[in-house]
Amino acid sequence: MGEQVQPSRGRRKTMSGVVKSRSGDKSIVVETEVRKAHPLYGKTTRQRSRFHAHDENNEAGVGDQVVIMESRPMSKMKRWRLVRVTQKATVLDAGVKA
Repeated sequence: MGEQVQPSRGRRKTMSGVVKSRSGDKSIVVETEVRKAHPLYGKTTRQRSRFHAHDENNEAGVGDQVVIMESRPMSKMKRWRLVRVTQKATVLDAGVKA
């Protein structure tokens, strides 16, 4: 009887995508991609969406795979926040010739 149950804040949407740009301090733009088949012809098409997300520690870089979660509005465009970086982008040396 001494335990208290915390009210749930509900389920928040999460998405995974690729960081396309660092749009400012503590901000990133994440592009997600969904492949859908045409209902009649069956051709697969790509649908892309871009989301502005809050990156509190500036840990994500361009090209990184990230997971973002819905949050309260933080600015005019930012409605998502960074949860974690799942895979860092590979850095290629531009000065090396093959």
